[in-house]
Amino acid sequence: MTIYDFKVMAQNGEEVSLSKYEGKVLLVVNTATKCGFTPQYDALESMYEELKDQGFEILDFPCNQFMHQAPGTDDEINTFCTLKFNTKFTRFKKIDVKGKNADPLYNWLITQNEKGKAQSIKWNFTKFLINRKGEVVDRFGPMDKPESFLDRVKEELKK
Repeated sequence: MTIYDFKVMAQNGEEVSLSKYEGKVLLVVNTATKCGFTPQYDALESMYEELKDQGFEILDFPCNQFMHQAPGTDDEINTFCTLKFNTKFTRFKKIDVKGKNADPLYNWLITQNEKGKAQSIKWNFTKFLINRKGEVVDRFGPMDKPESFLDRVKEELKK
């Protein structure tokens, strides 16, 4: 199984197959607009702008499960991110990333490690690096600023 086997919901409610990203390096991030890590949007956008022409995409999944730090509608979240951080990468419909209502994508992502055991999402801005084959190759925590793993993303893009 790869990330390409999943379908998610676009902000407008339409189903999107992640197979449309086949052959690209992806960074999958669960985000929140009222979190102490929200300023990472600046660095994420910078990374996206620098690398998008090399086959890099960021997939943003807002999540309100951590102290309700992603309030508002999908449109309100998108407007906030676009106006405040000038983000241009793809943002999807708000989802759950843990618990009984977790999106199937996240149920899969959290098991993609060397032990094959689920490592739950502990907070907003957990990031998964996906290679061009659709496999998780790295995971970065909320405190890992995008600039700290920029070289790792560039390394993956060269493959």
